[in-house]
Amino acid sequence: VQLQASGGGWVQPGGSLRLSCKASGFTYDPAIGWFRQAPGRQREAISCISDEDGIIVWGDFKGGRFSISRDVTKTTTYLQIDSLQPEDTAVYYCAYKGLYCNQYAVTFESWGQGTQVTVSS
Repeated sequence: VQLQASGGGWVQPGGSLRLSCKASGFTYDPAIGWFRQAPGRQREAISCISDEDGIIVWGDFKGGRFSISRDVTKTTTYLQIDSLQPEDTAVYYCAYKGLYCNQYAVTFESWGQGTQVTVSS
């Protein structure tokens, strides 16, 4: 499975971004997860979408600023991030596993290259 993440960039505090993840080559119904990793910090699980689980948002990412969605073909998954703050600065990754979502990054078998999000004034 190949994944291509895009949509990152520089944004001022309070702004929004929509990240995209294009997937190809999968056989099983995809579960696509979004994660992020800031310098010096562990990778964090943000959200996941699959036919089997629907939409899951984990931990501190609940609250409405992070919204996951996908197109009808299931090949492109999006992560909308609103009200961006400097602490959201990180590399954002999308990842694939078959069928079911999971909070643990190690369970995902394929990863995109990551897209940098920088929030500053």
